[in-house]
Amino acid sequence: MFTKSFLKKIAQTEKVSLEFLERQMALGRIVIPLNNTRELDKPAAVGKGLKVKINTNLGTSTAKNDISEEIAKLNIAIEAGTTTVMDLSVGDDIAKMRKEIIKLSSVPVGTVPIYEAACAAENNKGNFEKLTFKDILAVLRRQAKEGVDFFTIHAGILRDTINILSETKRTCGIVSRGGAILTRWMYVNRKENPFYENFDKILDLAKEYNITISLGDALRPGAIADATDQLQLAELNVLGELVKRCRKNGVQVIVEGPGHVPLNEIAFNIVLEKKICHNAPFYVLGPLPTDIAAGYDHISSAIGGAIAALNGADFLCVVTPAEHLRHPSIDDIREGVMASRIAAHSVDILRFPDEMQKDNDLSLYRAHRQWDKIFPLTLNPEKAKSYRGGEKSADKLCSMCGNFCSLKIIEKCNLLK
Repeated sequence: MFTKSFLKKIAQTEKVSLEFLERQMALGRIVIPLNNTRELDKPAAVGKGLKVKINTNLGTSTAKNDISEEIAKLNIAIEAGTTTVMDLSVGDDIAKMRKEIIKLSSVPVGTVPIYEAACAAENNKGNFEKLTFKDILAVLRRQAKEGVDFFTIHAGILRDTINILSETKRTCGIVSRGGAILTRWMYVNRKENPFYENFDKILDLAKEYNITISLGDALRPGAIADATDQLQLAELNVLGELVKRCRKNGVQVIVEGPGHVPLNEIAFNIVLEKKICHNAPFYVLGPLPTDIAAGYDHISSAIGGAIAALNGADFLCVVTPAEHLRHPSIDDIREGVMASRIAAHSVDILRFPDEMQKDNDLSLYRAHRQWDKIFPLTLNPEKAKSYRGGEKSADKLCSMCGNFCSLKIIEKCNLLK
């Protein structure tokens, strides 16, 4: 699948042994999303014993269809430190958008193929309810040939699950776009989920191009009141079955997770996924521990993401301040990536002792107010510099304490290093 020299570079980047990397990949606990038709400047491994990774979602919508703006977001996300990106476009020219992202991205690129398939059916047949698996497979194959590294496949939501939804009402119903599309399709056509029924064909294609399957959580809770309910758990059990089928067929697989989850249920959700899904890498969409943080959901997500990662989540999805409100701006993307990086780093320093060295160095420089040495160690040096820029006080003090700076006072006692 991958050459020894390639894996050696990944192991060095991750600061683990080659033997550890190969063993965990063989067990399915680590994946490297990378289509075999291309090479990447910044390939990434995701999973057990590695640094926490983050993904940033991009793409046009039916209301916002500016490809150039999405490319600007791609560049900002990579500059800010995202591990991967996903193109979630549903605008006018999905293929053009995806091709541009694949061409310009130095990090792995993922998609949600049901979006393009549904949009094509709307345009060509008048309604996505007329979609066939033949249509879906054509989209999957086209995206595979173009170089997509990982697919989100919503194969875990079944007709039986819809019956549960009709009997057990949810506060927010189904908040997954792919989940809603497939639910409507199954409801109208009275047929089983085409992704589930044809999963082996999808695996054949994924194996041909070495595409990682990300098992989408179509029934993730979109409100903390819906967390860890019967619907979510029913889908999770199906995803556990699909993980085994992926591994049996030699296809790399990760599992997507909730959603909106109260703080006291986050750890349980991670442990549960690892148990039911056979320790597959876990990609969490947040989780958001509160529903009322509109405008600040990137902060809510960072709180939930840190707790999730502390308990074993491997991959965090960037949530921006625009979540639930609008299509994100370039600045929203930057803020969202930074929030996720803070969450990831707060756990990485516990997993890898040398990851804390930057924190230790920065604190030492801060104690002596050595600003020029502080800035390069921050997550966003330019923002730190801009905040510091107007400070002109003597002895490089900041305006918070001024002459009563605690560090300046203690310095006179010879208590600093």
